[in-house]
Amino acid sequence: MPTTVTADLAITLDGCVAGPNVTLDNPGGDGGEPIFDWIHTLASWRERQGMTGGVENRDSELVREWFDATGAVVMGRMMYDTGEEFWGEDPPFRTPVFVLTNRPRPTLVKKGGTTFTFVTDGIHSALEQAKAAAGDRNVDIAGGADTVRQYLAADLVDELQLHVVPVLLGDGLRLFEGLGARRRDLEQVRVVGTPSATHLKYRFTK
Repeated sequence: MPTTVTADLAITLDGCVAGPNVTLDNPGGDGGEPIFDWIHTLASWRERQGMTGGVENRDSELVREWFDATGAVVMGRMMYDTGEEFWGEDPPFRTPVFVLTNRPRPTLVKKGGTTFTFVTDGIHSALEQAKAAAGDRNVDIAGGADTVRQYLAADLVDELQLHVVPVLLGDGLRLFEGLGARRRDLEQVRVVGTPSATHLKYRFTK
């Protein structure tokens, strides 16, 4: 079976994946905490960080499903730079990660099966390398927003899962800006509602 390319993101009801003023020191943007705080309480997320405890519920099951299905990850350099220190020597990915960048760097081998390969020749090259590394599992386009937009614009994403948190930011980094006026049709695969988020899974129809 061909590799499934996914994008899985938490997002506000008004389409923001981060607040305004995203920087290396402020990766969630101003006021963006509600987008991510619910994830940090989940047992599945905490396990991946090498932590104990956390809530076992439907949210946690869905996040664990996403982790287990992912065999390789593609991310942008901004996401890598904002996460590098936090992830430390045992990052939560446990798979090969391909970082889009214009600043070459040797591949980094971390604990737990995570490697970071820095790709300087574009989104198609990063995706092909990720597919080769993923085996029979998915490739996830992790972020940030600009990286996901590039893959969406190039029609390279097969499945989109959005965890819609019940908050309106009013301003921030909106995922679907700049994709152009071209129509894209999706098939609804699953809807799961919890107090923390509405989990929407779609498949792009070709």
